[in-house]
Amino acid sequence: MQLGWWCRVSMDFTSPPLSLQDNGFSMVSPNPVGTSQDEMEKLKEELKKWKERVEKAEKVKADLLLCKLSANEECIKAEEELKKLKDFQEKQHKDIIMSRDAQERELNVLNQENAELKREIEKLKEDLAECNSVPSQNSQIKKKVAGIKLKFTHMEDMRDDYPDMDTHCVFGATTKIPFRLNQNQALLTFEDEEVAQRLIKMGKHTVNLDNKIADVSVKPFTLEMGIQFELHVTMSGKRINVSEVPDLSIPEDWVRDKLELNFYKSEQGGGGEVENVSYDKQSRTAVITFLRPGAANGFVSCTKYPFFVNGRCYRLSVSPDTNVHLEKFQLYCGISKKTILLKGIREMEDDEESVQDMIEIHFQKPSNGGGEIENIKYVSKGVTWVCFEEDA
Repeated sequence: MQLGWWCRVSMDFTSPPLSLQDNGFSMVSPNPVGTSQDEMEKLKEELKKWKERVEKAEKVKADLLLCKLSANEECIKAEEELKKLKDFQEKQHKDIIMSRDAQERELNVLNQENAELKREIEKLKEDLAECNSVPSQNSQIKKKVAGIKLKFTHMEDMRDDYPDMDTHCVFGATTKIPFRLNQNQALLTFEDEEVAQRLIKMGKHTVNLDNKIADVSVKPFTLEMGIQFELHVTMSGKRINVSEVPDLSIPEDWVRDKLELNFYKSEQGGGGEVENVSYDKQSRTAVITFLRPGAANGFVSCTKYPFFVNGRCYRLSVSPDTNVHLEKFQLYCGISKKTILLKGIREMEDDEESVQDMIEIHFQKPSNGGGEIENIKYVSKGVTWVCFEEDA
């Protein structure tokens, strides 16, 4: 801001000097002749006052310039802050959209799991109602057991408890525990239990799958019920089972007599005097009981045996007479402290094996809280069952 002032003065040099009143001061003729000392002093005072006013005006001008500079700086700072605020708002908006998408995906996964759990609950309720409808004294536990390979380990000496020369076998069996692994889930078993427990405590993990970020959750899990039992098998040393007895047009008593005579004259390392023959014509089966303990042991390795009747030879199927029962039957729930369950894995265009390799690489790195992995299984589509075995 510029301040200025001006005065227009008219002078009459022929007449005595006349004073002009303007803002409290007087202007007189420049002619000093005849000017009194008092008037000169007044003029000096007026001049001094105007100098002071000019100095104040200059100071105000300088202050205004400084204020203007300061205001410009504040304006620039405000614009920068506004730009930062806009950038932050845009980033926050993007983060909210990404978070909402991730939450929607996780919600969809949870809804699927809830639906599966509801179906399992309904099935369990039906099973429970079925069990409650059966009297307790007649109730039985039914469990499908997969085929188990049995291995002979040792033979024990005969004890006084078994004077009948029967063969007694005991097999210990422990079933594998199945676990249902759903779509876009993975199971990882680590060598170190502490690694699995640490990852479970961390809860959520960000995994880089082929340059795509996936937020997955690590959960503990429970296994289904397993079974342990001992299978006791007793093969009789006196009795054998016979099947495929020919349908002969003779009385049943005669068939019994011919069976008795046939096994009495056995020439294949077994047989002997027969104590009893139980014959069922309808099923074409018979049970031969020998008098001497151990007489049936010679038929253990024999599956087919000749039967001579009326000049013809028939082939009978022979098998040991066995008694099978369970002991030490026990239900148990397994826990795998070295294994974690990954949920919320995004669907990828890559094949299942490639995604599984990327997951394994991520959780093997100590920087991600991982460690050495023993086993891993990832399912991209459908459902699969994973079996757990008891640690040796």
